Amino acid sequence: MTESFPRQDARTRRFTLGVPRAFRVSPDGARVAYLRTQGGSDPVTCLWVLDVADGTERLVADPRTLGGPAPENGAEADLPPEERARRERVREQAGGIVTYATDKDLTLAVFPWSGRVWTVDLRQPGASTASTSAASTSAAEVAVTGTALDPRPDPAGKRLAYVSAGALRVTSLAGGGPAGGGNGGGGPAGASTADQVLADPRGAAGVTFGLAEFIAAEEMGRTRGYWWSPDGSALLVARVDETPVHRWHIADPANPERPPAVVAYPAAGTPNAAVSLLLARLDGTAADVDTGGDAFPYLVTASWEDGHDPLVVVQSRDQRTVRLLTVDPGTGRSAVLREDTDPVWLEIVPGVPAWTADGRLVWTADREDTCCLLAGPPEALEPVTPPGLQVRGVLGVDGDTVLFQASDDPTEIGLWAHGPGGLSRITDGGTIETGTSGGGTIVVAGRGPDDDRAAVRVHRDGRVVAEIASLAEIPALPAPRPVLFSAGAREIRTAVLFPSWHQPGQRLPVLLDPYGGPHAQRVLKSRAAYLTSQWFAEHGFAVVIADGRGTPARGPAWERAVAGDLAGPALGDQVEALGEAAARHQDLDTGRVAIRGWSFGGFLAALAVLRRPDVFHAAIAGAPVTDWRLYDTHYTERYLGNPAEDAGPYERSALKIDNERGTVQRPLMLIHGLADDNVVVAHTLRLSGALLTAGYPHTVLPLSGITHMASQEAVAENMLLLQLDFLRQALKE
Repeated sequence: MTESFPRQDARTRRFTLGVPRAFRVSPDGARVAYLRTQGGSDPVTCLWVLDVADGTERLVADPRTLGGPAPENGAEADLPPEERARRERVREQAGGIVTYATDKDLTLAVFPWSGRVWTVDLRQPGASTASTSAASTSAAEVAVTGTALDPRPDPAGKRLAYVSAGALRVTSLAGGGPAGGGNGGGGPAGASTADQVLADPRGAAGVTFGLAEFIAAEEMGRTRGYWWSPDGSALLVARVDETPVHRWHIADPANPERPPAVVAYPAAGTPNAAVSLLLARLDGTAADVDTGGDAFPYLVTASWEDGHDPLVVVQSRDQRTVRLLTVDPGTGRSAVLREDTDPVWLEIVPGVPAWTADGRLVWTADREDTCCLLAGPPEALEPVTPPGLQVRGVLGVDGDTVLFQASDDPTEIGLWAHGPGGLSRITDGGTIETGTSGGGTIVVAGRGPDDDRAAVRVHRDGRVVAEIASLAEIPALPAPRPVLFSAGAREIRTAVLFPSWHQPGQRLPVLLDPYGGPHAQRVLKSRAAYLTSQWFAEHGFAVVIADGRGTPARGPAWERAVAGDLAGPALGDQVEALGEAAARHQDLDTGRVAIRGWSFGGFLAALAVLRRPDVFHAAIAGAPVTDWRLYDTHYTERYLGNPAEDAGPYERSALKIDNERGTVQRPLMLIHGLADDNVVVAHTLRLSGALLTAGYPHTVLPLSGITHMASQEAVAENMLLLQLDFLRQALKE
């Protein structure tokens, strides 16, 4: 290929296009549904099915054939703002069919497209295979009222629930004539005669039923707001009242004629949305569910499995107490099934609670500095994983077997199972893996240090029976060969990358390229994790990446080491890792050290040149959090507490500018999207104002219309090129 890596990286959405994802397996193990675009530069995601018996891939739904305006560069013509916000929360970079829901038996799927709803039969052969781009003709539109959000069928596939205008509605999937009120999307004239409103805000401003609020989607991993009963006769529904939340206004300075977007943003120490739970039945009756009120304001998740009462997980605002509630489906009354506490905080582990077929409850808890998997009767849960194996999340339960992700080495993410035969690892390890299972079929998606593409293999009866092809492009870049080691007494996991052309004795300026904070890792045994870092290395840098205290998979004590101070430990570990890397590799020129990062990494980069100009000589801070009082409640208060009660942790974590004459001032570039509703641009503007007041020279790169993802092709490409030019100028001898 002749195009530059930055262009290819941007065009392929960081090489995510063409990668299979969002797998679901039928209960009999015969079918696997998944999403994938039709090529490595195709941004339009389609729905596919693999027939496990013969390994045939079928294209069952392509949004380009559904009618209405064709998607342009993957984007729908009339994407509802609520769906746009949901995609921002989950960092969705592609367009097309980016989410779907199925019935229990995986016989049909429903998905939204430009506010309309479509259903497709997953059992019948489609009109095309993976070898052709011909459109599937089996998808049919479902008549709905208004603009539909988050459509989901009931377990039997007979009814469809969806959210429209803040109300949760249910309609039939078996047909029905129009009942007036068109949907405005060019599809059926109106809603089915079976369409009914189950929960309605009745015009109350700021109130919705069935949708996840900002905090749930951004910080808790919950992007849904309702759950069907196993028999399809009722739903658990979240009621969200954003009235108490402070309103922020995000303007578009490049287009002053446009009104600013109004965002309900719960900054640290300010009110959250009021979230409650309703048990709504199709017969029109309803009951409120007591989830703990003000003492437990966070609705973490809920589940309602066949043969069991609903389960609900709630969390206190200080995140030191989590309750697992069971709900009586007849009355809506709740009871505490389990309560966990911690003096610092409790992490949310995805995928729990769950039930096995033999009636064991699946949960997690911290034991011996390890996040362990628990299973057993609710009143007598026992650890089923050993100390040192850090459970990252439960991926599903197939009969009596629990499939989960875990790490015995923080640079790896393995796929493990626990069942009647005990604990086992699905593959040999040494990679980054995820997957799902059903009916004895296990889908394993993995990336390793020698893999240019993700490998997706389907296992059954102890052997690989099929593969799902990744259509992602191969990076136009020498393969990264990171040198991994554990730095210092704390064994900070660290990677060093050199140019492919480097020869011993060639001194190189150093670029630190960390995230360095909670909930994310950079040092992993996956080639894909190092592509951008290797591109910088090819331009003459030795790149150092370190996962310091606060990052995942090292145990609760490691993660909680940043409690009360997000600055000191994180920066100290970067300095220590740099020193160890330089001691091991004599070609690192510690007289020329830069650091770059995005989000928490951007905060860390700015922190580095302001606090340790003796070590760091230049920094690029992308979308940095510069004032933790401006970041959201659930994330910030977990680590720093409520600023109204104790401002000390916020002061310790602050970016402070030394105004003393003679203070060393290092080159600093600040980059920020003006449309960012996660880390708002006020962070960068306030820091820039303080720097200007102090006479500290710096560069600000504002990105008009760009959000926290910054995924637009031209912007993503040129940001890398501008960063490279800045670093070369800042570190020139």
